[in-house]
Amino acid sequence: MDRRELADFLRSRRERLTPADVGLPAGRRRRTPGLRREEVARLAFISTEYYTRLEQARAPRPSREVLSGLTRALRLTDAERDHLHHLAGAPPGPPPGPSREVRQSIVDLLRRLPQAAAIVLSATHEVLAWNDLAAALMEDFSALPRRDRNLIRRVFLSPRDPHGQPLYGVSDTAEFARTAALDLRAAAARYPGDPEVTELVAELLAGSAEFAELWAAHDVVATSTLRKTFHHPLVGPVTVNCDVLDIADRDQRVVIYTAVPGSPAEEALRLLSVIGTQRLDVPG
Repeated sequence: MDRRELADFLRSRRERLTPADVGLPAGRRRRTPGLRREEVARLAFISTEYYTRLEQARAPRPSREVLSGLTRALRLTDAERDHLHHLAGAPPGPPPGPSREVRQSIVDLLRRLPQAAAIVLSATHEVLAWNDLAAALMEDFSALPRRDRNLIRRVFLSPRDPHGQPLYGVSDTAEFARTAALDLRAAAARYPGDPEVTELVAELLAGSAEFAELWAAHDVVATSTLRKTFHHPLVGPVTVNCDVLDIADRDQRVVIYTAVPGSPAEEALRLLSVIGTQRLDVPG
């Protein structure tokens, strides 16, 4: 264990984060760059005293549970997580939770698909990356806090319109809800120790009778949907083809929505590419 390098690494990762990055209020009189030590400790479920000693290079070797908590609290990438484990003298094992780090090449791919709406989903259906047309068709994800970018939370817990559809972001509600519940069950089995997955399941069970019923069925096989219809407030229904590309090493998927050439949906997507995320239906 390299106590000094570990201390410096933890401090550098803490100072690069803002309270907004982890869902905390900024508060007043914040003199510390980045997060405070007590904030990191609370997010990692360890004592402030122990975390302080880690940053002072005076603490004993942290356990794997502590390292997992620090990885989540400091929003470390996969490479940073591995580095943290090596500094602590505990070679990394399998990732404790779904990866949220999207390869730059995948982000670039999304941008090179101007006529298709494309997003990257985590194993728990959190939207990790998207292109401009996806934001125009589905929702402006950049305007949402991280927790609200989860499409499973959206389909089961968000308000719905008079037709039973979530207001934004999700299409074909009943079919997607069943598929999403099955996907989440599989993810919970792959990441049994991840507190975010556990918390998401508990929140859905408590807040949605529909989800609780699907969860109790213990089904694990879903049928892929090849076509979806989004109900957009400006251009109306947009029926698109849906293709999914798996990113096996990250346990992620790229979802690409395309319109049939010459169809009304193609014209709608072309219009949305011009309109962008403007809400022309909102006065003022």
